[in-house]
This record gives sequence, structure tokens and C-alpha cells, in this order.
Amino acid sequence: MSRARTHAAVGLSVAALAAGAMAGAGPAAAQPKTAAAPAAGCSAAYKIQQKLSSGTTWTMCWRYDSKAGLVLDDVSYQPKGETKPIKVLNSARLAQIDVPYDDGSVEYDDLTGFGFAQGLVNLAPGECPGGTIKSVKVPDSWDPQHPNVNGLCTTTRSRGHAYRMQGDSANKVYQAQGKDLLVYTVNQVGWYEYMTEWRFQDDGTINMNVGATGSLSYEDYDAGDGRGWPIGKGATASATSHTHNVFWRLDFGLDGSSKTKVEQYDSKVSAPARGQEAPTAKTTRTKVTKELAGDYKTYRWWRMVSAAGKNKDGHARSYEIVPGPTTKYPGRSFTQHDLYFTEYNKCEQFASNNTGNCAAGAGKSVDKWVNGQTLTHPIVWMNVGFHHIARDEDQQPMPVHWQGFSIAPRDVTAMNPLTPDALAAQNGHWEPRS
Repeated sequence: MSRARTHAAVGLSVAALAAGAMAGAGPAAAQPKTAAAPAAGCSAAYKIQQKLSSGTTWTMCWRYDSKAGLVLDDVSYQPKGETKPIKVLNSARLAQIDVPYDDGSVEYDDLTGFGFAQGLVNLAPGECPGGTIKSVKVPDSWDPQHPNVNGLCTTTRSRGHAYRMQGDSANKVYQAQGKDLLVYTVNQVGWYEYMTEWRFQDDGTINMNVGATGSLSYEDYDAGDGRGWPIGKGATASATSHTHNVFWRLDFGLDGSSKTKVEQYDSKVSAPARGQEAPTAKTTRTKVTKELAGDYKTYRWWRMVSAAGKNKDGHARSYEIVPGPTTKYPGRSFTQHDLYFTEYNKCEQFASNNTGNCAAGAGKSVDKWVNGQTLTHPIVWMNVGFHHIARDEDQQPMPVHWQGFSIAPRDVTAMNPLTPDALAAQNGHWEPRS
């Protein structure tokens, strides 16, 4: 990522890619499909619907924002055994990629300041194996003559074992291989190429990841951070270290209602009491009713609870927030917390350098919006950091380094949505059949 990068440099790169896309169609399995202008709601061209081999169907709408890039709306999940789709999210998208350099010389806000959305690149058919590449009309394209980019892949992938269980007999094994719907784009910003990946598992889990690849900037081989890391022969060139702070914005709509409730769970482990063989753990629930800047701790987690629906066991449906590895960046107020819950406000769109038309004095970053409002329509902002200290293996090209998190269903269905028919009766207290 060059500290000398400019809008013009990236624009020329994207324009060249867009022009190059006009040649070559690729195999039928990954043919680009041009979408018409979006109609009210979700027209067929902007609908993604995939029934996985396990019987689970994911459905959503997509659109492309001039700052955020790919946005997914009205995301629903229907496993086998459910008579209708279960809505999960009103919308989901990136909310910022903040990149400060260790030497303090520069800091980039890639979404709102450096043309992330306009950097959408064309995907070759081989990059979307077995899937479909959709054509995206890029708003405010740097090349107005070629605004359409074949840049959205939808495909399916195996993820390995979904479960395995030894039965009553050593000769009986229950096992299944999991399947995912994969939706992704690649956006070029300077030297970096960001892979924005959404994985929708057949068990209801959603994984959100950003992978950084592309190239190290040779213009930054100056050890400007006072340390750097030697790249190439000897110690004549040292790459400057930097951090990628990626934010996501999730608007939950469980069972069609935006009045999702937020709960925090904390467990305390105590030493074994007299007469006990092991330590004890006590878990407490805190209802989060006001806006919150939250931090991960050992034995702490959050869930988003439906205010409108229950599963067949009578339990409120919810999704648990599952963090991924992160390096929290202490240099900015908006990066000092792992997640934020704020009350919905249409103008609050980006976690930093917000371009929404908020009232004067509202602040330009998510931390300024946590001001004690009651949560009736909570928005979740996730912050996942990665401190990039370059290495020889980062050249050339740079292997993808991933950062992200997931949300996992908790009581969305009464049993494992992939339960085989032979075990369907084993819910709660059950007795083996004679």
C-alpha cells in the first residue's frame, strides 16, 4: 500500500481492468450476467438464492454502494423442516477499512476516502469455480464509459465435516459434509486488493471475512516506523508496518422485526469448593438496553435475540456473535473497542470519516454515537484489527491474510438443522426405542 497512492492512480488501474473485461467470455459455468437497473424491492437480477445439497436455502438481495461496495439486504435462511424462510438480517456490509502506518506518516480510510467501491475488479472465470459472475454497475465509476464490472461471484463450496457421531453400534456412523454459499468481490485500493467474502453455511452460520492480498509497496521499503522488517537480500530495504482496522455494519431483522434485543453473557470461574473435584463456573446474563461500546473478555459473549419469533421448542430465536482473532488498535477512539451497539440512525453509515448527512455536532465516528440512547432498533458495528508486519513471504504476490468474525444460530431451530431423519426424535429428554 503506497503512501503516495492517489485516486487518479487507482482510477487508471480500474479503468484498464474494466476495458480489458470486454474481451473474453469464459466458460458457461461462470458467465457474467448483466443486471438491469434495480427495481423497487429486489428484482430477479439482484436476487441471490441458493439451495444447498443438504436442503438449506439462503436468499438475499444485493446492491452496490458508491462507498461501501457490496451490500446484502433481506438475508433469510430456510433449513429443511422449516415451512418458510427465517429472516436474519435487514442488511450487512463493510463500514470502514482504516489503515494507519506505524511511523505516523499517513492513515487511510479506504471506504470513504480512497475509492474502495470504485476499485472493484473483474474476476476471471477460474476465480468463481462452478459459480456465476454477475456484472456490477459501479456508481461514480472512474471510467464512465465502462461502469460495468464483472466483479460479483456467487458459488458453493464444501467445508469438510458438518458433524460426525458414532452410533450405538460400532458399525453405525452418522456424518455429513457441510456446504456453503460463497458471495464475494475483490476491490483494489493502491497496492492492496481486498477480498470481501461472505460465507453462508448450511447450518445457519454466517462468516464475514476480508482478505488482503495484492502486493507490498516497494515505495515503503524505508523502515519509516523506526523498525520495519527487512525485505529482500540483506538489510537494505525494510517494509514499514501498518494496521488494517476493518469494520462491519449489521442490521438484524430476526423473524422480520428490527426490534432485536441485545444480551451480554459473562461467566466467572471459581476455585473448587470444599468437597468438589473441579472449579465452578457461573454465567450471568445482562440485558443491554442502552447503546454500548463493548470489549471481548474471556468468558464473555453477546447474542441478538428475536422479538418476534420462537423455534419449535418455544425458545426465542437468536444469533450469537462469534469473534475472530483481532489486534485492537489503541491509536484512535473508534478503534479502542471490539464492537458497538448503537440505535439505528439513517445517517450513521461508516465507522469513521462518516459521509452520512448527520446533524452538526453528531460526530464522524461510531464511538461518538454511543451516547445513552435506548436500543429499540440496534445496529451492530464489528471492529477486527490486523497488525501487518511484513515478511519475505509477502512477496510476490502477497498471500491472503484474513480477518473477520461470524454469527452463529442459537435456538433458531429446535435441533441441528442438518439432523438425519433417523435421529429426528432425539430432541431433549428421549429414550432409545426398543
